[in-house]
This record gives sequence, C-alpha cells and structure tokens, in this order.
Amino acid sequence: ASSTLLRSKQWYQRRVRGQLMELFKQTDLHEERDRIQRILGYGPNDSLRAETLEFAMSKSVRSNDTPFVIAGVAYSGAEGREQAWTFVKNSYPVFLERYSGGFLFTRLVKETCSSFTDMDKYKDVEKFFSENKAPSAERAVKQSLESIKLRSAWL
Repeated sequence: ASSTLLRSKQWYQRRVRGQLMELFKQTDLHEERDRIQRILGYGPNDSLRAETLEFAMSKSVRSNDTPFVIAGVAYSGAEGREQAWTFVKNSYPVFLERYSGGFLFTRLVKETCSSFTDMDKYKDVEKFFSENKAPSAERAVKQSLESIKLRSAWL
C-alpha cells in the first residue's frame, strides 16, 4: 500500500509541475512567469528540482532570470540548497562567462551558498572559490563564508 501511495504522490507532484509549466508557456506577463519560475524551485524531490535547474539554463528562461530560478531551488531546504550549489559548481564556467562583472553573478553566489549551516560546507565553498576565482563577487564570497560560519556557530 505504501508503494502505491508513493507512486500516487509522485504522479500528483509531476502533474502539478506540468500545470505550472503550461501556465508559464501561456502567460505573457513577466511577473507571472517570474513567480512560476521561483515556485518550480520548491520541487519536493531531487528529480523535480533537477528538472528546474536544467530549465533555468534553457532558452525558455531569460538569462537574467536564471539566478533567481536557481535560488528557488536553493531556498527549498537543505537538499535543494546542496543540489543548487552542486549545479552551480558544475556549471561554473557558464555562469562566469554569462554574469562575471555584474550584480547577477554576486546574487548567484550569495543565493546558492550563504545559507549553509556547517563548517564542512564552509570548507567546500572556501576551497571552491580559492580554486575558481569570482571576479566582482569576492565580497559576496566573503559575506557568504561569514554567514556560514555564523550559522554553524548558532546551530
């Protein structure tokens, strides 16, 4: 019975995602598209969040909206935060080329790594940015590391 319930839940989640994607395609209002893009990030499982991350990089999403779609995944909880950070690390050359020197690059850095809560993630973020420079986002990296350190001490 529990496997039937799980399949039913997954079907429902996929159906809701499909309805959101239809709304996204049908609307011409940027504000509505923006809300839908962010909501998609709150997918309740890795598979749906991975689809959202891929969607963020598609031609369907304006490049200046991509960081906010990814932030939606990062805001969805601990698993989403980890998934978004891994995605950013794996796609870093693309983000560097697209956003380096602008506020969107800074935003992407802050939104994907400043909410971690343990020193292992602190070390991961610190190591990544010591090996991968973040032009125009050095301050955001420092602020993110400080946020991680404070959250780690608090929790």
